[in-house]
Amino acid sequence: MAHKFEITKDKAGEYRVKFKFNSEVMFSTEGYSSKAAAQNAIDSFKKNGPGAPVEDNS
Repeated sequence: MAHKFEITKDKAGEYRVKFKFNSEVMFSTEGYSSKAAAQNAIDSFKKNGPGAPVEDNS
């Protein structure tokens, strides 16, 4: 699969979500105190992301 979400645990003990495309990190989230909160972030991206507008601030 060319794209995936990945949950990792950082040195501070917080969980972070990374979205990867062809092994390149496209974005990473803030740290979450629990793995469940990180999974909730993924669920939110999947639910709300496809319809999100694009804001061009260039």
